[in-house]
Amino acid sequence: MNENPQPKAPRAKSSRLKPTRRQVLAASGITMAGLVTARLAGLRQLTPGVTLPGEYTPTPTASPSASAVGTQDWISPLSKPDAQVAQLLRRATFGATQQEYQAAVKDGFAKTVERLIETAPAEPPVLAGADDANKDKPISPVALQAWWIDWMTKSPTPFAEKMTLFWHGHFTSDYRKVTSQTPYMYWQNKTWRKIALGRFRDMLYAVTIDPGMLRYLDLGQSTGKSPNENYSRELMELFTMGVGTYTEDDVRAGAKALAGWREPLTQALVDQAIKDAAARGRPAPRNLQADTVQTGIFEQRNAYVGQVKFLGETRQWDTNAVLDKIVAQDSVAPFIVNKVATEFVSPSPEAAYVKRLADAFRKTKYDTKSLMRDVFTSPEFLAAPNYRALMKSPTELMVNAAKALGSTQLSQQIARTGDGMGQGLFDPPEVGGWPSNASWVSTNNVLARVNFALNTLSGMATVPPFKDAHVVHLDGVVSAETAQLLNEATDDATRWLIVLASPEFQLK
Repeated sequence: MNENPQPKAPRAKSSRLKPTRRQVLAASGITMAGLVTARLAGLRQLTPGVTLPGEYTPTPTASPSASAVGTQDWISPLSKPDAQVAQLLRRATFGATQQEYQAAVKDGFAKTVERLIETAPAEPPVLAGADDANKDKPISPVALQAWWIDWMTKSPTPFAEKMTLFWHGHFTSDYRKVTSQTPYMYWQNKTWRKIALGRFRDMLYAVTIDPGMLRYLDLGQSTGKSPNENYSRELMELFTMGVGTYTEDDVRAGAKALAGWREPLTQALVDQAIKDAAARGRPAPRNLQADTVQTGIFEQRNAYVGQVKFLGETRQWDTNAVLDKIVAQDSVAPFIVNKVATEFVSPSPEAAYVKRLADAFRKTKYDTKSLMRDVFTSPEFLAAPNYRALMKSPTELMVNAAKALGSTQLSQQIARTGDGMGQGLFDPPEVGGWPSNASWVSTNNVLARVNFALNTLSGMATVPPFKDAHVVHLDGVVSAETAQLLNEATDDATRWLIVLASPEFQLK
């Protein structure tokens, strides 16, 4: 026996979060107060505070606003290059890791804009079994959600993922109607990524013949003899022109003009149809064979033959002619620009701003890449009133938290939590997509956001050093309540909870 044994190395102190009930309620309280204030009165402008060594100092306040009693008026930090870059990363991507933030700050705002916009989207890895989905081998909705969320956190081209999410909420479909027994929603996600920064007219064609869309809005069963009006209506009202820009006669005429498309069949779907027929004691469907494309297939025999009057013009129409006629309408550019500006700039973009961007959008023949460059480089994007004016959606919030913590193991948790927060991917609540900005505020959703932060940190064996996380993720701009909680915290895990649950982190 060794008479002089070496002392055991001290066990590393665990940073597993063990917050008190008071801390959790305090975090919930400041989140609730901040989000309700943002909903009712709009968030005030913020000013960067001075962080003293070992102390978190609240930002100085300007004169209080009579319309927002009990809140602070803050002055925007967006005159500073670092804050400009941080705002770009919050809105054009899903936030950033500390390394991504530092690299972008080094490059500067203008260079980062160009890198985000001009870098071709990286393709996500293949989702095993998705291409061969059928009734016997369905795609798990959670697996599909986690597959995409995983790529959001890891993709080297996060702007492409942000735009894919934007179009997913605009050109909606859901797995419940499309069903998980087809590969169509999986294919749609890949298609939206490919078209995300293309010309809007080309997008519309890809959307129209997308198999998931053909099923979701019933165009795949629409024939000249029995036209279905669902896609015709939503194409004009929700996807391109807006309410009040067309008539019911246009809907009926558009349905006839667009008829004739059908869904493609994979070998797995053909095999399933043959198996189902045999189980019912029936012969296999005649002439049933797999298609070689992942888009809709036009069957001329199912098309409408004859002239119709559509948007004021009478002629024989086909799908391309319908889409050309729609994009020629004056209402299209401002409708799309307003949707983009509301997502990336301000919850209530000014009419003059929308018109200026819309005029440029038309001149580029509806080039979405040019539109996004104009948005990010416009003075309005970095205007003081638009600082923290937007609310993160649940997906944005959770992926941002995962990136902030440097965790790549949260995809399943985020997928499972999304429904409870009101945003299950591939499952929008209606054809109009999800709500935006202040519409995300409710008691249940706020508490779900806090609980996500708490559960995430509680499940981590260790958390990353806090260091200057409040600077990287909050621009160093914190309220008196947040500063007080940070000063009272005694460990990094609790500091992370305070930041991730803070009103400041909910906004972008």
